[in-house]
This record gives sequence, C-alpha cells and structure tokens, in this order.
Amino acid sequence: MRTFDAILPYLKKSYARIGVGIVMLILVDVVQLAVPKVMQYAIDHIQERTIDSSGLAWIGLIIFGLAIAVMILRYFWRVLIIGNSFQIEKSLRQDFYNHLLKLSQNFFNKSKTGDLMAYATNDLNAVRMLFGIGLIAAMDIVFMTVASFSFMVSINWRLTVLAILPMPFLTITIRYFGKKMHKRFAEVQKSFATLSGRVQESISGIRIVKAFVQEKPELEKIDEVSREFVKQNMALARIAGVFHPFMGFVISTSIVITLYFGGRAAIRGEITIGGFIAFFQYLGMLVWPMIAIGWIVDMYQRGTASLKRLNEIFEVNPEVNDDKADQSISSLQGAIRLQNLSFSYGEGLPKIFNDITMSIDAGKTLAVVGPTGCGKTSLIELLVRIYNPESNSIFIDDHELYTIPLQVLRRDAVLVPQDIFLFSDTIANNIRLGNPDTTDEAVYEAARVAQVYEEIMDFDHKFDTMVGERGITLSGGQKQRVAIARALLTNPQILILDDALSAVDTKTERFILERLIELRRGKTTIIIAHRISSIQHADKIIVLGDAIIAERGNHKDLIQQGGLYNDLYEKQRIRARLEGEEL
Repeated sequence: MRTFDAILPYLKKSYARIGVGIVMLILVDVVQLAVPKVMQYAIDHIQERTIDSSGLAWIGLIIFGLAIAVMILRYFWRVLIIGNSFQIEKSLRQDFYNHLLKLSQNFFNKSKTGDLMAYATNDLNAVRMLFGIGLIAAMDIVFMTVASFSFMVSINWRLTVLAILPMPFLTITIRYFGKKMHKRFAEVQKSFATLSGRVQESISGIRIVKAFVQEKPELEKIDEVSREFVKQNMALARIAGVFHPFMGFVISTSIVITLYFGGRAAIRGEITIGGFIAFFQYLGMLVWPMIAIGWIVDMYQRGTASLKRLNEIFEVNPEVNDDKADQSISSLQGAIRLQNLSFSYGEGLPKIFNDITMSIDAGKTLAVVGPTGCGKTSLIELLVRIYNPESNSIFIDDHELYTIPLQVLRRDAVLVPQDIFLFSDTIANNIRLGNPDTTDEAVYEAARVAQVYEEIMDFDHKFDTMVGERGITLSGGQKQRVAIARALLTNPQILILDDALSAVDTKTERFILERLIELRRGKTTIIIAHRISSIQHADKIIVLGDAIIAERGNHKDLIQQGGLYNDLYEKQRIRARLEGEEL
C-alpha cells in the first residue's frame, strides 16, 4: 500500500468542502496582496502632493474594508478546511477501530495495547494536522510565492533577483533535514507507544503492584520509558532547533539585501518610496511561505510517518473471516461433532489435540475436564472460531465450521470465558450487553438465575451501580455471575461456560447449575470445570489428556472405569470432607 492510499477515500468524500475552503483561502491571499498596492498608491501620491484629505479617507476605508473581508474569508476557510480535517480524523479513527474489531485473536496476542492507543491518538492527530494546517500552508506556499514574486518583479526585477539569492539554500536545508525529521518522528511515535503501554499496564495492575509493595520498581520502569520518550523528543527537537533558525537566518539575509540595495535604489530615484515600501511588504509576504515550508516539511514528515504506521495495521488481514461462509445458514440447533481434530498454535509448537473425534447431540450437556494445560479452553476457542481449526474437523448441525457465518456462530454460541471482562458501565448495562433492548425485568430474572440478584440489590444504586474498569468494584464471584447473567439474557442455542464458576462456592454453584439445566432444556450446554460437582449431571463427559480424549461417558460410567476421572473425583471427595462440604 502506498503512503496516501488509506487517506484518499476520505479526501474524495470531502473534496467539495476542501475546494470551497481553498477558494476562500486564495481570496484571502488576493485581498492581502492588494493592500501593499493601495499603500504604494497612497504614499506615492502623498510624496507628490497629489492627494487630499478626502482621498486619504477613501484609502483608509478601502484598507478597512479589505481587513473586514480578510477576517470573514479567513473564518470560513478555517471552518471548511480545519473543520474538515477533524472530520477526516474522526472517520479514520472509526475505520481504524472497525478494522481492529475484525482482526483475529493472534493479532492482539502479538500487539500491545499501548501501541494501538498511540495509533488511535498521536498518529491520527499527526494525520489531521497534515490535512488541516498542512494543506493550508501548502496552498499558501504555492499561491503567495508566485503572486508575491510577480509583484516584486513588477516593482524592480533587479532588486527581486538580489532578494531571492539566499533562497536556494532553503531547498538544500529542507531536503537534508526532512529525511532526518521523518526518521526521528517515527522513533518518537514508537517510544510514545511503549510509554502508553507501560502506563496502561501499570494502572491496570495497580492492585497487584500495591499488594506486593512494588510501587518503587514500577515507578522506576515508568521513569525508564519516560526518559527514552524524552530522549527521542529531544533528538527531534535538536533537528528542528537547527532547521527553523537556519530558515530564519536565510530570510533575514534576504531582508538585509533588500534594505541595502532597495534603499540605495530609492535614494537614487530608481524606485519610488511607495514602491520600496510595497516591495518590502511583498517580501514579508514571501517570507511567510518560506517559514511555512519549514512547518509543512515538519508536518509532512510527521503525517507520512504516522500514515505509514497506520497503513501497517490496515494491511493486516483477519485470519478468522467469512470467506467460505454460506450466508443461507441463519441459525444453529446445537449438534456438535469433532472429526479427527488436530491443532497447534504454530509451526514447530507441540500439538494441543491429535486426531480427536467426539460428538454431542443438540439440546444435550457436554462437560470437559482434564488437568491444567490439557487444552480445555483451546477446544472451545476453536469451536467458536477465536482460532481457526483445520478444515473439515468441526461440524455444527452437520455444517462445516467454516461455512457458518461468524455473526450466526457468535450469536448462537455464546462463551463465558475464564477471564471475565466487564465494561465501565452500570451492572444492568453490562448484563444486557448482548441484548441492549431487553427489559429491566428480564435483566433481573437473568441475575436471579445467576444467583447475583440479592447481592446487587444490596448496593446503594442497585442495578444502576457503576462497575469500575474491568469490573474492579465487584468480587471475582460477582463478576463471574454477572457474566453468566449476561450470557443467559441472549438465550443462545449453545452456551459455553469455561470454568465460569470457579470463584463461586460449591452450594451456589450447584444451585446455579440446577437452574441452568431447567432453563436450558432442549438447548446445548458445554461446561468446562475443575470441580466434578459442576458436571455430574452432564449427558456426556470427556476427559482430555496428552492431546487426546483419554476418557468419555457419563459420570457413572467414568467412575466405574476407574481412570483419570475417578482419580479427580476421589481427590475432590477427600478435600470436600476435610472442608465439611458435600460433593
């Protein structure tokens, strides 16, 4: 992708606003260019004593009118061009976020949140500046340079040649420093991303930091990345610190040349005093484009560096997509079949599953158990296509998994993961996340089934209680039960609980599961759990181990087999007796 390919569609959508804004900008320049001519006329006629008080009053009114025109026109081009740059930034940010939503889990496994935040803030701001102020400066450079130069030549071409002699040095300066600024700004953005990620991570883990008395080490880590950020900014500032003053030196040299040779020409009578003053004003107008060159080079290098960074994200294609989807599939019943499923997280990595086969009928309950790291979570992540399994290895309702549209799959197969995420919103809105238009009574009923209703009602604001970031104001068990209520409210054909009751006591867990069985009669439920008490009721239980299904059957059958499942059951029975609980 070329640097500007990502931004061109947004420019095409707003070409009318940009066009009108540029016309307004040119009109401002035309009016400004007229002022020195009016001043030249007035001064020359005063010197020749061919103008009276009335004429001077008229000239004053003309200059006043031109100033009013500049003010009005400048307001409109700012609204049109700069305002449009904010619209471009907003649309680009929306599309950037929309693209992130389409990307697969592997992308987020490899990316840092701080990096992505830097893309959505600093980089997009640099792009906005380029197509706002940068666009204005570019137009001014072209028009004002040509117009000012033309008027200067019309006054005295020899003086014009002398005045612009130092200008070629600007081209060399811009070419040399532009490349350095581009490279340095890319490093600045990279260090900003690292800083953002470090701060975000530290704040998210603030409770762990305090619990282990790690405030000082964390502060040192932040200080380290902050120093690097300052270091990269200082490197950029040093380049800008040479670049901009040198441009000022070149411009000042032009002014000195004009003052000396122009003054001599005026003394000799080669140009009028009014012409000399007008020439100086036009040179001043030429100075602005020269300064603007520095600004636009700076903004161009920053903007293009940011665009290239954004393009790298836009060029990432989602691994999980609907390329093979059959759009005629509109719903699922819940019959699941694994056929010779093998999977690993990458080439050279050990296999999580090796040629496993099993099935569960629609409306039944499947339980998955096994030792830590045996692949229980991986199995359900393949089932809902968080990761892609091998082709023709997973079927739902006899539909090969890749043929099921993702929207249908994610709507009808709802996962309650181990790592519960709640948004910084009310408890009610967190519960109705998957069904925003549901009634309050439905929210309350889902909370009752999840055994969290009474605890919510004990809060001061009840269901309107604001949940802190990632649900930090709730306990682990409360977060799990709110997440279960959220899943139940969508009433999915397939409900998957990935150890979603681990933070709940055994009695509450049993009550929740009993209600689930009753409510979800005729619908498929998959439960991953470590407690045998959570899965005794399941129609089928599979025990994972060493990349295969080591055992399968119902609770009674597996106990009689006396294998791994029975060992887990006996250990939990002993623990339950010691703790005075029933299993």
